[in-house]
Amino acid sequence: MEFFRQTNYNFIGIRKYTYIFSAAVTLISLILILFVGLHYGIDFTGGTSLELKFANPVSIGDVRSAVGNAGFNDSEIKQIGPKERNAYLIRVGMMQEGIPVADAIQSHFSQVFPNNPYEVLAVTQIGPKIGGELRRAGLMSILVALVGMLIYIGWRFDSKFAVGAVIATFHDVIFVMGIFVLLGLEMTLTVLAAILTIVGYSINDTIVVYDRIRENLKIHRRDNLATIMNLSMNQTLSRTLLTGVSTLVVLIILFFMGGEVIHDFSLVLFIGTIIGTYSSIWIASALVLDWNARLEAKKHKKPAARTA
Repeated sequence: MEFFRQTNYNFIGIRKYTYIFSAAVTLISLILILFVGLHYGIDFTGGTSLELKFANPVSIGDVRSAVGNAGFNDSEIKQIGPKERNAYLIRVGMMQEGIPVADAIQSHFSQVFPNNPYEVLAVTQIGPKIGGELRRAGLMSILVALVGMLIYIGWRFDSKFAVGAVIATFHDVIFVMGIFVLLGLEMTLTVLAAILTIVGYSINDTIVVYDRIRENLKIHRRDNLATIMNLSMNQTLSRTLLTGVSTLVVLIILFFMGGEVIHDFSLVLFIGTIIGTYSSIWIASALVLDWNARLEAKKHKKPAARTA
């Protein structure tokens, strides 16, 4: 199915404007990340996670109030699954040593909700040392993914294509993290998984465009690289938009109907899908074109310098 047939948009022609937009967004995102900082969840800082399922309906406000009255004001409460399930996820940050967080919350809940018995579904405790290791491992996983893709694309296509793809993907990751800081959302392992998914999605979209460029370089040998890139982007435009829109529809459904637990996950993927599609069209290939133009200009300058 093709929504756009025989289009002739000049994607490459507006690359200077997209460069300015991407540079500004990346700079702002880096400033937010460095000076405001990411808000790490207990997955990375350490803390206690408690999942409870009540026998009778109870509002999230009552649960939050009960947790606060138990002495844990710095907590996060989320509903798990449909409302009628009466299940809640309670997360409390690191407390002083010797404070049994899970036991204290359960004991207080037994007093506050004496006629509403509950079942403990899961209890997870993460120490600060393990949280720090997870934070370092999370950063390393993103770097390893980028380096691995740099090597793979360099082997499959060319070093210029590889660097263009990795810069575009890095731009996507920084953009999403900047939005996350701006919205004051919490960085968790679930969000990290979404960011790694964005890396894979963005690279996959870029490779589709690159593959068509490589095919057209063999077919249209007399045309310049900019013309071939525009042709390739127009040829893959229908596939790119169809993939992106179908993914966004699923993510919108997940965001509104998947429950509060995966709100951040679906939100990150939603933003990442949009920016990943954008960078695959306007950043990755444009960088290859300009790098190639610089190399060609240097080649022509060298003989002139020798003659002089």
